[in-house]
Amino acid sequence: MTAKETILAFVEKINRHDLQGIVSLMTENHIFIDSGGNKVQGREKMLKAWQGYFQMMPDYHIQVEKIFRNQEEVVLLGTAKGTYATGGKLLKENQWEIPAAWRAKVKNGLVKEWQVYADNSVVVKIMEGNRN
Repeated sequence: MTAKETILAFVEKINRHDLQGIVSLMTENHIFIDSGGNKVQGREKMLKAWQGYFQMMPDYHIQVEKIFRNQEEVVLLGTAKGTYATGGKLLKENQWEIPAAWRAKVKNGLVKEWQVYADNSVVVKIMEGNRN
């Protein structure tokens, strides 16, 4: 698989919430960097992180609009959307959609690094509003 094909497969696994598929496309020492610059390293830690995220945002979805590739590095532009689950319910007022970008590094057909660029203030506001 090319780097682009690997990343598109990775996004497909994310959109299907296929945890085993996601981690099967990660290197052992995979690095995830969120939009705040926080890092998580390791496939097993990321399995737990994705499990938690999908519980929190059960309909999370990435829509890719543009793709740029430079050898083993791929940049995606598009939108991320989902609904923050409260009490097991997906309420309309907890839905969000934001412009986002992702930068990925691929090594030997696996995702070595996945970095998210997004203004998550809308999502944080929804989450904080549901803590009351």
